[in-house]
Amino acid sequence: MRIIVYGVGAIGGTVAAALALSDQEVIGIARGSHLDAIQTDGLLLRTPEKTERVRFPCVSDPTEIDFRSDDAVLLTMKTQDTLAALERLRAAGVAEQAIFCVQNGVTNERLALRLFPEVHGVTVMMPAAISGPGEIGAFSVPRHGIFDIGRYPGGSNAHDTALAQALETANIAAFVSPDVMQSKYGKLLLNLSNILQAALGLDADCKHLEALLRAEAETVYKAAGIPWLDVGAADARRAQLMQQRQIAGIERLGSSTTQSLARGAGSIETDYLNGEIVLLGRLHGVPVPANTYFTELGARMAREGLKPGAVSVAQAEADLSAFGALQR
Repeated sequence: MRIIVYGVGAIGGTVAAALALSDQEVIGIARGSHLDAIQTDGLLLRTPEKTERVRFPCVSDPTEIDFRSDDAVLLTMKTQDTLAALERLRAAGVAEQAIFCVQNGVTNERLALRLFPEVHGVTVMMPAAISGPGEIGAFSVPRHGIFDIGRYPGGSNAHDTALAQALETANIAAFVSPDVMQSKYGKLLLNLSNILQAALGLDADCKHLEALLRAEAETVYKAAGIPWLDVGAADARRAQLMQQRQIAGIERLGSSTTQSLARGAGSIETDYLNGEIVLLGRLHGVPVPANTYFTELGARMAREGLKPGAVSVAQAEADLSAFGALQR
């Protein structure tokens, strides 16, 4: 099995480098200065334990790849970029190959299934960041991360088993799950606080706002009849397999949302994290004012190029009170 990593960013870069270092066949798809650096010097993977430079083929578009029937395609871009990526895969002749959504949120699998029959979900627990063009920092030991893998909308098959085996060889803990979307809905609850960290700053005292976002989400899950699995601190695998450590010379900026704002990427995935709760609330008649506010705030910060920490907790509390989401 050859693995195509579509989006060699923080997560995709860690996965691609780890696979290549374990002597597995991998091709990356990247863009911009990051692609130029990888093509010129390879990808530098820094972890708390060591630094390794790895070379693997990397292209700018799927049409540059001669796809094989047994290729596994890993989508590792943000959700707002998924539709365009799926169209490029179709243009490249991808049809029956297994598509794995190695992404946050619960929207990507449904988008992919419109175009491709063999779609799989992957719950991603992997603290990583781009530290510069051609450089990735992966902050977890003893494993780079923990992935739950399963077929969408349910079940599992040989594609899941094969990818899990490949990831295990690459020092990424992988678990095949016939109910992977329960895990992904559980991860979504954790990702609701990404915008808090991005908007208010890493050191902001906002546990009460985090609890507010989660309470709204759990209410709409129940209204929608959506089961979820806790993959947070209560997940015993985290303590055993995924302990976060610092890397000398690399400052971790925080969540992927914070990293996107810091880079001035022009878009963030809040519409598909907190926005998913907004969608469910509207579908099932459940008010979700806090998630609505932070979804709109994320869009504004990306649109106006605001940097992480640009909003104070006091300002957010005042705005939430005006939204009717917070009693002061």
